[in-house]
Amino acid sequence: MKKFNLFKEIVIVDKNDLLQAINSQKEFGIKLDGTITYTPEEEIVIFKGKHTPKPVALAPAKTLSIADFLGHEYKTAESEGKIGIKAAGAWREIIKYNYDLALYDDTTNDGVAEFGDKDLENIGWYADEFDISYRELIDVIEEKCAGTLLCIEQEEPYQFSGLGFVEDTKACYETLFAYAKEKIAHKLQTDELYKEENLSDDEKEAAEFFGLL
Repeated sequence: MKKFNLFKEIVIVDKNDLLQAINSQKEFGIKLDGTITYTPEEEIVIFKGKHTPKPVALAPAKTLSIADFLGHEYKTAESEGKIGIKAAGAWREIIKYNYDLALYDDTTNDGVAEFGDKDLENIGWYADEFDISYRELIDVIEEKCAGTLLCIEQEEPYQFSGLGFVEDTKACYETLFAYAKEKIAHKLQTDELYKEENLSDDEKEAAEFFGLL
């Protein structure tokens, strides 16, 4: 999984493309690679918006600057027909833009409590019966699955907040299922607490889910 840290990354947008999107008066988004999308609800974006001009009778016509349109939470710089955007200050809005697309939400001090995909959530739910945490499963996802960790992360003082997205939920499911199954199988074979006769009904159900009973 690729980490996209908004404290470090600058999103480079073609100025003409951005002006065209603004002048279209359609809702659009700016993607992580700087391209424009007109279906921002389907893409990971660092900005989503729509320009609605004020009626001339209510306000004198004036040229709208890109910085004013994006808002003060975005820092911009222009060079050779390109606009560089620093978006860390808009993190709260960026969470809202992308929340429904994310597999997991790691934006609070409480950590991750569930996966957004139903099938992957089943793995998290049953793995928890054998003390395999969501954090442990996420470490596997971030190491082995293709996707994006969109975050703000700084070292001193340490701060982290992130949303995780995977490109292929089926492949991710297979990876997590295999990981959890192997770890649970080892516990069933080696840990006295997890001998079959000592298992609770919930633990038995979980073992059956992974095909181990």
